[in-house]
Amino acid sequence: MPLLQAPSSSTLTFHHFTSQLRPGVYVADKSFLQSTFSGSCFSSQRYVKALNLSYTSSSLSSFTAKAASNGAYSPSVSGQTAESEVLKALSQIIDPDFGTDIVSCGFVKDLVVDDNPGEVSFRLELTTPACPIKDMFEQKANEVVAELPWVKKVNVTMSAQPAKPIYAGQLPASLQTISNIIAVSSCKGGVGKSTVAVNLAYTLADMGARVGIFDADVYGPSLPTMVSPENRILEMNAEKRTIIPTEYMGVKLVSFGFAGQGRAIMRGPMVSGVINQLLTTTEWGELDYLVIDMPPGTGDIQLTLCQVVPLTAAVIVTTPQKLAFIDVAKGVRMFSKLKVPCVAVVENMCHFDADGKRYYPFGRGSGSQVVQQFGIPHLFDLPIQPALSASGDSGIPEVVADPQGEVSRTFQELGVCVVQQCAKIRQQVSTAVSYDRSFKAIKVKVPDSDEEFYLHPATVRRNDQSAQSVDEWTGEQKLQYSDIPDDIEPEEIRPLGNYAVEIIWPDGFNQIAPYDQLQMMERLVEVPQLTPA
Repeated sequence: MPLLQAPSSSTLTFHHFTSQLRPGVYVADKSFLQSTFSGSCFSSQRYVKALNLSYTSSSLSSFTAKAASNGAYSPSVSGQTAESEVLKALSQIIDPDFGTDIVSCGFVKDLVVDDNPGEVSFRLELTTPACPIKDMFEQKANEVVAELPWVKKVNVTMSAQPAKPIYAGQLPASLQTISNIIAVSSCKGGVGKSTVAVNLAYTLADMGARVGIFDADVYGPSLPTMVSPENRILEMNAEKRTIIPTEYMGVKLVSFGFAGQGRAIMRGPMVSGVINQLLTTTEWGELDYLVIDMPPGTGDIQLTLCQVVPLTAAVIVTTPQKLAFIDVAKGVRMFSKLKVPCVAVVENMCHFDADGKRYYPFGRGSGSQVVQQFGIPHLFDLPIQPALSASGDSGIPEVVADPQGEVSRTFQELGVCVVQQCAKIRQQVSTAVSYDRSFKAIKVKVPDSDEEFYLHPATVRRNDQSAQSVDEWTGEQKLQYSDIPDDIEPEEIRPLGNYAVEIIWPDGFNQIAPYDQLQMMERLVEVPQLTPA
């Protein structure tokens, strides 16, 4: 296979202009924004894309330029200077989750610089309204811009990206406005999984997120006992043939227990159909997080849930006993096979305090064993507390009843962990596979891997393993090497859950390429590097 050839020139030339709309007001075109930080942006295509500050091809964003000269502002120093100084100042702020500055992350929007009276305005659009460090971002942004000698006033507004999954192409309409779907699972009954799911959901809501809870246990729904909505019956939208969720304290709720039929007595395939209908026909609206209270086990129902919805991550609940660990391990392996990252372990009922001492009535180590054996990064302990148990029966979650208590503090830590890990996962998945037109190569960096490599597009297309390319019965290769031109380029690459990407080719073929398959393909051994201008 021919190696990828370097571009004829390693220096890229940018043509930009600044047109003055009125004294002190300038319009900067897209190329200027992309070239402002050329030194830091050419190393990755997504960084260049991130600097697109609400630019559209039909209209250019308005910016106001200013410059200081002998104590007076002069529009003769173009708006580019002022804007680049602001962006350079903001690039000092590093997102601790992504390890990248907020300019490269694409957080800075609607930048307006006014030379009279020296005012700078912009918006920071974060990945989630529940961002635990949004106040720090706002404070630091004010500080670093205010330190510029010509700045007299800074206006920072905070917002969050619209709720949407990483890939919504083939999802039911009701799930296309949900950013993150979190499974809370134990694979064993009686360990407090529903308690964790409900309290986690209300913690995320308290952090500013839009949240829903889906109780997926049809045989023994817990949600109707643990919360107390005014309307305890799900309503139908007859015209749309959809389900309207009930609500309690701003969190949307769906459970078979709210269907007016109590607990189900039916066979597995029927239950899978009921869960599918409840989940995919509900009018969830825009949600930042949908928390799914998974039923115990690793059978048809659990697999149906994992395959119907693109789970962002899973939280595992266990207790200290060895028996709990054995069942939980099965669940972790199931999520691993389905490429759903487990981001935290919650060990429930692990201890209680009395007479100045801490007691562990069920032993110690189940949670730690899960963390160590499966490499799950975070462990949270929940104590044995009568109030926590009572809140599950009272219809008021403990984090709502006692927001300053020990249990609530643990759930706040868990909430921060879930928000941060989901943001990391979305970042990794959205940038895992991309096409670099400068190199004419497909760049791959599989989530949870430090390895980065390049593939020739024709290699990827020729290695398709679908029924269109390989005979399912005989294994005979139907797609021939000569069928694919060497200069083929993908039209679009988009994530498909946490395990693969969908590649759209110019011949109309949609290829599903799992990460595992991409890692096995022949790689380009020599890739040219661009030198910043």
